[in-house]
Amino acid sequence: MMIKNRIKILILGILLVSISACKNKVSSTKDTSEIAEVTIPVKSENFIAEGLAEPITVVSRTLSDGTTADCYKIVTKGTPTDHDMGPWCPGNISDDASAGGIWLENGKVYDVDGEFVKNLATFYEDDTWMLYDKETGEITKTKTKQECEDAANPNVGVEYQNFCVECLPSYLGEITHTYYIPVTPKKAEKAYSFSRGPGGGGGHGPEGHEPPKRPEGGERPERGERPEGGRPQEGGTGMPSNRGLAFNGVVFNAPAPTDNILSAYTIAPFDDAGGHINLNEGYHYHAATGVSKKIEQEDDHSAMIGYAFDGYGIYGNTDANGKEYTDLDESRGHYDKVRGYHYHVDQAGNNNFIDGLRGEYAL
Repeated sequence: MMIKNRIKILILGILLVSISACKNKVSSTKDTSEIAEVTIPVKSENFIAEGLAEPITVVSRTLSDGTTADCYKIVTKGTPTDHDMGPWCPGNISDDASAGGIWLENGKVYDVDGEFVKNLATFYEDDTWMLYDKETGEITKTKTKQECEDAANPNVGVEYQNFCVECLPSYLGEITHTYYIPVTPKKAEKAYSFSRGPGGGGGHGPEGHEPPKRPEGGERPERGERPEGGRPQEGGTGMPSNRGLAFNGVVFNAPAPTDNILSAYTIAPFDDAGGHINLNEGYHYHAATGVSKKIEQEDDHSAMIGYAFDGYGIYGNTDANGKEYTDLDESRGHYDKVRGYHYHVDQAGNNNFIDGLRGEYAL
């Protein structure tokens, strides 16, 4: 009888241990699934087909960490099909905001209407500014492709001082840009920072800031050569200076070099979509203003507007209630369970999109 009781106790102990082990295994599995981060692959169908020069394909590319991965090869036309381009420069100081674009300064967006151009001397606290004829009110601006090219030259001459610079779509030939974006984002061990931070090219304005000064002798200050093509490189490292792609195939460019523009006493406005044209890169964005295609979210999260070059999604600056996100990392990104890791663009007035890439990018 005693032996039977001992056997029963032994069997009962084994059962209790087994049950406990099963519970721990289920709990462990549950905990692991809860902490595993969601990674959202790039959806090629999000891109507008009319903005592509050829269908998107998948190719193998080397990534920034030396590994290889499937990447989307995206060849774009570089012109939006979901909104009009321009206008940029108004024609007369009597024109309202519908005749011109916008200017980005000190975190604010200003309408480039006739009144704005008329008051540039006051705005920048520098009487050298005079972009219009005092008698007729006509605004001095580039009117030909050659003038556009000359006025946008880093070594622009004094003959283009006090010009409103606009390059029109009709000046462009057939331009295509080729980009590679990882199909599935791969988180980098350490974030890659862009060499030009938030508001790059900005920082001057009416609120106590020193206005840009033209150097003695009339020369425009030196700056790096503007890279040609759709994906300029930074510092020889292979890191893209461009930030990403809108769904219409237009590139999210690095901050506009507004210091250089202003120091020559020129102004090169952006259109209401935050874009303008140069003859090498074609049309490109410098700010997200909510005009291009966006994908609304089912919750109160901000809409998606494109992809960064590491494959992570780029979303608007504020949520559906107009509130900015306060938990962003140094790249302007954060994580949630619906969208995985993703970015939120800077305020349009900061002449900036995101501050770095948190994932590996294609070389």
